[in-house]
This record gives sequence, structure tokens and C-alpha cells, in this order.
Amino acid sequence: MSIRLSIFSAVVSAAALLGGPVAAADTAYPKGPTTMIVPFPAGGPTDVLARIVSQQLAETWKHPVIVDYKPGASTMLGTAAVARAAADGTTIGVVNSAYVINPSLQKKLLYKNEDLTAVTQLIRVPLAIAANPDAPFNTLDEMIAYAKRNPGKVTFASPGTGGTSHLAGELLAHRAGLDLVHVPYKGSAPAHTDVIGGRVMVMIDPIFSLMPHIKSGRMKLLATTGPKREAAHPDYPAVAEKYPGVTVQAFIGLVVPTGTPQPIIDKIQRDSAAALALPAVKERVEGLGMAIVASSPSDFAARIKEETAQWAEVIREAKIELQD
Repeated sequence: MSIRLSIFSAVVSAAALLGGPVAAADTAYPKGPTTMIVPFPAGGPTDVLARIVSQQLAETWKHPVIVDYKPGASTMLGTAAVARAAADGTTIGVVNSAYVINPSLQKKLLYKNEDLTAVTQLIRVPLAIAANPDAPFNTLDEMIAYAKRNPGKVTFASPGTGGTSHLAGELLAHRAGLDLVHVPYKGSAPAHTDVIGGRVMVMIDPIFSLMPHIKSGRMKLLATTGPKREAAHPDYPAVAEKYPGVTVQAFIGLVVPTGTPQPIIDKIQRDSAAALALPAVKERVEGLGMAIVASSPSDFAARIKEETAQWAEVIREAKIELQD
């Protein structure tokens, strides 16, 4: 090793130990604008949450956080753009449950999950199972019993093939040994219409999406799909009470390009968690039907790994394929 290189290495090591310029380079983040890529069009729940968080981060960091919309290909276009970005914290990606489904569902993934690193799960979105008021069952147990007596007679709607709602139904069918018939729609609204009209028996969707119909009596709530009963709906069982492991909650979280320094990842996580903890933000997010999580990078990484494996099994067992 040359004398010059030896001296440089010693300076770097000393600076790191003493919290000098090397450490300061990380804690100074961000030094300018940051881009937050949303893989959806403007206006949906993911966009609303991204704008709430980005606004708070901009106020904390005293630098702009620009929301950039890159919809398409089941969120893959936007996520691929994050994977290709510089690993310096200037690009943050917003991901949802499609991130853990796409690796097993898409014929051609536009990025590799290892190209991205988990930062935090911002929120979870509880799902529910609801039925047409005239369906021949009023509880989860009654629905399961009816489905077992009548294979192929219970139809369930979802906003689209391969989404969280669809896979939740397939997971329940797989674990309970049921023959349920999936009826896919292009979005929740037409699916709701057909369940209310009795053309389909059951709907699986986020609770906040179903509650207006449940409160009006146009649907009846059977169960929720979280790990335990939802505090807002304690009278309705969680599917996991009867079938442990049948837990489905949609999520929205943040990722960055792999190689982003850990101090930057930790700062994004801490400041995002602080933003979500603000009373006004918390009230607004929960008012959207979302539950705040604000998990650590390691916890979010573990969830991504667990759910990717879970949905791979469900997709394989149910032989789910997207149509070209």
C-alpha cells in the first residue's frame, strides 16, 4: 500500500470513529430535492398517502420532496424506475402489495426485488369479507359450511385478477378446502354493484371500501382478514381465528435503490414515522381507513420476504395466470 493511500485510510478511519466529515456526509441528508415515485396515477389512496408523507418530509428536511407519478404494468414501471435510480437517497419508491405479488404473477418482471431495499411499511389496509344481504349465510362459519355443501356455488368478486382481494379468496379456499369461484372485475365499483345486485354472492375488499355499503344494509359483513379482530369491528371474527395463517392485509411502504447508505435509510424511516405520528396526520390517515405501522427497515424486509413466499404458493396452487 502506498504512503498516500495509507494516510488517506487512516484519516477516513479516524473521521468515522470521531464522527467527523464521513459521518457528517450521511447526517447532512438530504442536501437538495428528493423524488418520491408513485407507481399509480394521481388521486388514489396510495397517492393521497404519498402526498401526506412527502409534504411532512419536505417540511422536516427543508428541501422539496417531489411526487412523480409513473403508473403502468401493475406498478412495475414506477418501481423499475426506482431500481434504476442512483443509490444516494435522492429517489424514494412507494410500493404496495403488488410488490410482493408481481414476482410470482408477472411473466416478465421489469426489475429484481434485490435491486431495492426496504425502508418502512407506512400503513396496513385491513380487508373484509362481505356478502349480498340475501346470500344464504350470515356468518363466516355459515359461508364455509354452505360452500362445502355446495362446491362451486359460492362466487366471490374482486377488483381484478392477481390483486390482494383475489388472492385473499384463493388463500381462504386453499386453507379451508373450498371450491370458490372467482369473478374478476376492472375495479371495485363494478364489483360492488354486482354483489349488491345479487349477481355475485361475496366480495373481498378493503374495509373502508366496503363500509358505506355495509352501513347502508346493501352488504353484510362476515369477517375481516387481519391477524386478529379489528378494533373498529370487534363483533366480527378474523378469518385467522378459524384458519391460522390466513392473514391478508394490503400495505403501502417505501423502498430505495439497493446500495443506499444505511444512515440515509434510517433517516427516511425515522422521519416518515415521525410524520405519521403527528396528530393531524394520524387522524387524516386513519380517516382514510388505513392503520399506521411505520415499521423498521428490517421488519419491512421480513414482511416482504414472508409475503412474497406466501403469494408464490397461493398463485402456484390456484394456477393463477394473467391473460395476455
